[in-house]
Amino acid sequence: MNQLFESMYNLVVETSTKLPKDARRAIYQAKLSESAGTRAAMSLDTISNNIVMAEENISPICQDTGLPTFKVKTPVGVNQLEIKEAIRKAVVEATKNGKLRPNSVDSLTGANSGDNLGDGVPVVKFEQWEKDYIDVRLILKGGGCENKNIQYSLPCELEGLGRAGRDLDGIRKCIMHSVYQAQGQGCSAGFIGVGIGGDRSSGYDLAKEQLFRNVDDVNPVEDLRKLEEYVMANANKLGIGTMGFGGETTLLGCKVGAMHRIPASFYVSVAYNCWAFRRQGVKVDPVTGEIKEWHYQEGDDVDFAKEVGQEVAAASETASESREVVLQAPITEEQIRSLKVGDVVTINGRMYTGRDAIHHYLNEHDAPVDLNGQIIYHCGPVMLKDDEGKWHVKAAGPTTSIREEPYQGDIMKKFGIRAVIGKGGMGPKTLKALEEHGGVYLNAIGGAAQYYADCIESVDGVDLTQFGIPEAMWHLSVKGFKAVVTMDSHGNSLHQDVDKSSLEKLAQFKEKVFN
Repeated sequence: MNQLFESMYNLVVETSTKLPKDARRAIYQAKLSESAGTRAAMSLDTISNNIVMAEENISPICQDTGLPTFKVKTPVGVNQLEIKEAIRKAVVEATKNGKLRPNSVDSLTGANSGDNLGDGVPVVKFEQWEKDYIDVRLILKGGGCENKNIQYSLPCELEGLGRAGRDLDGIRKCIMHSVYQAQGQGCSAGFIGVGIGGDRSSGYDLAKEQLFRNVDDVNPVEDLRKLEEYVMANANKLGIGTMGFGGETTLLGCKVGAMHRIPASFYVSVAYNCWAFRRQGVKVDPVTGEIKEWHYQEGDDVDFAKEVGQEVAAASETASESREVVLQAPITEEQIRSLKVGDVVTINGRMYTGRDAIHHYLNEHDAPVDLNGQIIYHCGPVMLKDDEGKWHVKAAGPTTSIREEPYQGDIMKKFGIRAVIGKGGMGPKTLKALEEHGGVYLNAIGGAAQYYADCIESVDGVDLTQFGIPEAMWHLSVKGFKAVVTMDSHGNSLHQDVDKSSLEKLAQFKEKVFN
């Protein structure tokens, strides 16, 4: 039992801190396709740097370690209860050591369990098979990309593509639309798993099952192989790009599976996964509990550490498409009004984290600190307290901002907040408030939790801890924190522009392709 616990703990740590080889190769190919000096190239450089830092620090690649989902295949006669107990203990230990963020929240009370355990958490799905070893796969799928999952019921009408019927071509349209609708909110460039058929729940299960396939494998079903190849050849023509900044690569992988259905229902379910494709797997000896072999190790690896060194040298020789501006918090309205979409901002000084619970709270209460001229960072960090009671940031990338759309503009006006940092952009209500109030939205690189944690010099305080570690308001002192202006105080929104242009490009795929 002890050895099985160690094996499961090692699986959790490896999954959280190191991308598998196939995902690393896909990201490297995306880097090769982008022109130097663009926002997309800058984003991919940051992602590369973050991959190296996470591996070296043995810390989470992304602060949102999601809802741990294990798929376990066992030989006949193996005690599945012992395996589940070892997994639960490993998850608790990994959370305690800052390898997982405490993400298990009671749906009725909103209370965070603090250890990633709770009703239905972690997810552990068992299957029995005739092989003589235990196969354990784990995926850590964050909330940003989970929220971009989508399910279609055919026939249906799709924006830009028209009618999608109950055939292979209708499925094709659904998949293309799923990539379009994700935009940059799921930390593109991403991977998708597609499940055709089943019912609403089994369809999503099949879609997520596809994410455990190797990026480089070839689908044995001819029609599905052609469909995967078509999507990979055409989805990147939408021009959404890394983080939704525009660019050449929007999709890094597409895997499709199919199952039978009942005559009345025809579902196409799509599971979206961000570039931080955190899934690993192991073969375990059923007697000793030791790891015999790791999955996803086939093929060449990418030396991102070497690549990062080359990028730093090349950056000084390459003209950037963006103006660079340094901001020291607190910020004046005049400084904000001088910023334009596309500017790269480097922030020094104070910022405060604020996610869903904080925004709901501030909408109805006074702020615990003076926020006039300050910056709110949509972030739920991974935090650890040392023996002296001092907090340290272990991972601190941005969360998806659109969830705060109902509150953001009102809160900025109420408290005098001048800048908001997040990922994926916000909607028309916030854009209007930025123009009226004199505010700006800054897009940080989603998933780059180590890169941004390295910019945090100290944790100077915390408020509203009753909401849990990720949802508390952390007071952070930062230096060299970079983000891109994607919504300015003049009514401009890069997200709006990319959405419009990608919808126009989506329409070119309206005509029938598959019979």
